Amino acid sequence: MKRLLNLFTILFFIHCNSPQVTEPFQDIPDTYPTLQKVLSNPETYQVQILFSTIHHGESGTLSFVDFPFNLNDERYFYPASTVKLPVAVLALEWLEAQGIAGLSAESIMLTDSVRPSQFPALVDSTAANLMPSIAHYVKKILLVSDNDAYNRLYELLGQEYINEQLRTKGLMHTVINHRLSLPMSEEENRHYNPIRFYAENGELLHNVPARHTNTVYANAGNPTIGRAYFQKGTLVDEPMDFTYKNKFALSDLHGVVKRIVFPEAFSTEEQFQISEETRQFVLRYMGMLPGESDFPSYELPDYYDSYSKFFKFGTDKSPMPKHIRILNKTGWAYGHLLDGAYFVDFKEGVEFLVSAIIYVNENETLNDDTYEYETIGLPFFAELGDYLYQRQLNFTKTNKSHLNSLKGLFVLE
Repeated sequence: MKRLLNLFTILFFIHCNSPQVTEPFQDIPDTYPTLQKVLSNPETYQVQILFSTIHHGESGTLSFVDFPFNLNDERYFYPASTVKLPVAVLALEWLEAQGIAGLSAESIMLTDSVRPSQFPALVDSTAANLMPSIAHYVKKILLVSDNDAYNRLYELLGQEYINEQLRTKGLMHTVINHRLSLPMSEEENRHYNPIRFYAENGELLHNVPARHTNTVYANAGNPTIGRAYFQKGTLVDEPMDFTYKNKFALSDLHGVVKRIVFPEAFSTEEQFQISEETRQFVLRYMGMLPGESDFPSYELPDYYDSYSKFFKFGTDKSPMPKHIRILNKTGWAYGHLLDGAYFVDFKEGVEFLVSAIIYVNENETLNDDTYEYETIGLPFFAELGDYLYQRQLNFTKTNKSHLNSLKGLFVLE
């Protein structure tokens, strides 16, 4: 009987002190009016959230407790720039798999063109040596979500490599099949530019010929969005077809971030096959602020701290606290706003994972530049991030040794 009472006491203590048993998306305080509004109208805003608490055991074990809200991997939404994150990491994985002496992420990468729809990339004015490279493209993607940088890595890898590699890692609800901000047909997006890699002394290290993917990567069910859309200035009075657009389910976005930050939580097959040095490089630039980068250089007022940090800081253009880092990837297009993030406060010992998608397009017309990004979208992310942060402040803080391993990646003062 005494043992049963002791067990009851332990369970009661856990119940009262653990975030695992507290449903986070009920009874939102009135101090978060936009968050309340969105969560009360999940269908209107097509909102999905996946929030994970992180638990480090004394013996080095790692576990997560996931809290989904309205999560549906089958429901289509446009993922915008979030697809750049897996492509950036896969490019680094591809590079290391080549095993070519002298070939590195810093090697000069020259992209040629062999079709009328393609564009070459032979210089990069934002690089210290004025030359493109995989490393420089990854930096531009993670710092400011550069479209051209993504396109170059997409052209390097091709649809088949990208999609098959993601599936082998257990990311089963993703289709990546096009460049961004380039009006190409489905067929043209299956053709990839020839690429050459050079050493600084001009030595040719590797030659990647022009390639073509025969497999058609399309979204099941022929998804559509909206009731009308503009195309070349003309209103088309029907929903827009997204059959041949990218798809990146929220659980897969969340899973990519989790695999980068906590690879030990996954089997070897499900991890990104990159060295620890490369992983540290990715982590550093996922959490770096635009103004902290020398090459490429991004300056105020256009590139403020929260330029690509929606959670907690999405509506605030003032400097972010240095001790808070958000390792993430955002996206916005066609009325969709997305962010997948690992949030960490080194000072308070707080960490959590959160990914979310919201659709803010009241008139259901695409490409008219009339979206509620500023009035609903960004306030939603700011309130959600702050709400979860304040929530986690009230619970037992994370393992300091884990945070210490990340501290060296950032300037915290």
